[in-house]
Amino acid sequence: MKNFTLIPAIAALAIALPANAQFRLDDRFTDADGDLIADIPTDPADQIDPDTLIFAYTPVEDPAVYAEVWAGFLEHLSQATGKDVQFFPVQSNAAQIEAMRAGRLHIAGFNTGSNPLAVACAGFRPFAMMAADDGSFGYEMEIITYPGSGIETVEDIRGGQMAFTAETSNSGFKAPSAILSAEFGMVAGTDFEPVFSGAHDNSIIGVANKDYPAAAIANSVLRRMLERDVVTADQIVTIYTSQTFPTTGYGTAYNLTPELQTAIQEAFFSYDWEGTALAEEFSGNGESQFIPITFKDNWAVIRTIDEASGVVYACN
Repeated sequence: MKNFTLIPAIAALAIALPANAQFRLDDRFTDADGDLIADIPTDPADQIDPDTLIFAYTPVEDPAVYAEVWAGFLEHLSQATGKDVQFFPVQSNAAQIEAMRAGRLHIAGFNTGSNPLAVACAGFRPFAMMAADDGSFGYEMEIITYPGSGIETVEDIRGGQMAFTAETSNSGFKAPSAILSAEFGMVAGTDFEPVFSGAHDNSIIGVANKDYPAAAIANSVLRRMLERDVVTADQIVTIYTSQTFPTTGYGTAYNLTPELQTAIQEAFFSYDWEGTALAEEFSGNGESQFIPITFKDNWAVIRTIDEASGVVYACN
C-alpha cells in the first residue's frame, strides 16, 4: 500500500511551508479550468465505465453499521446508473485514498480533513455534501473529557495526554493542532503527549471509558453516537468548541466517463430521504438532503488550516 501522509509542522516533524505555497494536484492529474480538482481525461481511452461501482463511506465508525445505513441509497444509485453498486468497508483514510488512486473505488465520501489529500493524490472529484432542509451544513470540532478527569479547561491538558484520530482528519487532528498552538501555545509532543485512536468513535468511547483524559472529535459523530446510545451524555464533558467546518464530501473518481459522473451526481440530488435509514442515522445532525458543493469554495477554510499548520501532501 502506498503511504499517503499529511505531514504536520509540529514537534519533531516540523517542516517549513513556503510563504507562497499553494494547493496543487499530483503530477498525474491536470486542472485546466482552475477548479482545483482533477479534470476528466479528454481521451476516451483514459476513461472507465465499470459494470460494478464501488462505494465507500468515510471510516469514522463501524463499517457494518454503515453498510446497512447506506443500503437504500446504493439501491437508488444502482437504478439511476444501471450499474451494480457494492459497499466497500474501509478501515482507514489511507486505505480509502489508496483504493481510489488504484482504481478500486469509484464513489466515496471522504471526511473533511482527508478531502484535500484525496483530491490531490487520488483524483477525487467532490460534488455533494449533506445539509439540513434550509441548506445549512457543517459540524464543529470539540475537545472533550470525562467528568472527574481534573480537566476543566484546555490549559489543563498541558503535561498530560490527548487523543487525536488520524493525521488526515480535520477535527481529529489538523484543526485542534492549529488551535492548540495558536490560541493556547500548546504543541503536541512538547506540551502534552499525543496518542492516535484511529477514528472519532474510538476517541469518544475512549474518553467515555476513561481510557483517554481528553480527545479532539467531530461533534457530528458524537451526536450520532448519543442518538444510538453508544455513549451517554453524562460520560462526556465538552471544554472547547470550534468554528463550523464542512462535513464529509461525496464525489467520484476523476476518470469515470462524463456520462457516468453526471448520472451519479443526479442520483445523489434526486434521492428521497424520507423514511430511509440514511435519514434516521443523520437526522440527529439535522441533515436531510444532499446539496451541491465545490472543493474550491467549500474547502477553502480547510486548505487555509493546512497551510497555516505547515502541512504538505505526500502522494508517494
